[in-house]
Amino acid sequence: MLDVMKIGGVTGWQRGAAFAAMRGLKVSSHLWPEVSAQLLCATPTAHWLEYADWWNPVLREPLRIADGLAQIDARPGSGIDWDDTAISRMLA
Repeated sequence: MLDVMKIGGVTGWQRGAAFAAMRGLKVSSHLWPEVSAQLLCATPTAHWLEYADWWNPVLREPLRIADGLAQIDARPGSGIDWDDTAISRMLA
C-alpha cells in the first residue's frame, strides 16, 4: 500500500509503483483517495483504492464513487478544490 503523503508525493509514488511493477506486485493506496485515485490510474499494477471520505466536508467537489468505482475527471493537477467557507466554519 503506497501512501502518497509518506512516500514522497507523486514522484515517490511513481518510483514505488515502478519498483512494484518490476516485481509483478499489485499496488493499492493508503488514504488520500482524492490524489491516490489519479495515481492508481497511472500505476501498471494498480489493485485497490482505499477510500475514506474524511475530507469531503471541506472539498468543493469530493471524489465521486459510482458502482464501487472512483470517477476521475479531467481537471489538471490533483483536482482538489478546498471549500474555504466550510474550512472557516470549522476553524471558528
